[in-house]
Amino acid sequence: MATKAFILIETAVGRSKEVIASIQKLDGVRSVDMVTGPYDLIVVAELGDLNSVGELITGKIHPIPGITRTVTCLAVRPA
Repeated sequence: MATKAFILIETAVGRSKEVIASIQKLDGVRSVDMVTGPYDLIVVAELGDLNSVGELITGKIHPIPGITRTVTCLAVRPA
């Protein structure tokens, strides 16, 4: 079963559109939405396992210029 993550992202002022464009190109990303509130974007990602989610976030999302902070929430399904 795939691991689903909701990644909440804060961006630098005026950088949201370019961050969205970069994130949309990444494998495993299902959607990227601009939102109101304390975060600027919400990304839904679905990958094969927890390690793949971690690699996506730390290796591919964090290095994107314009991202100032992320918080990741993993989806859990009751047994």
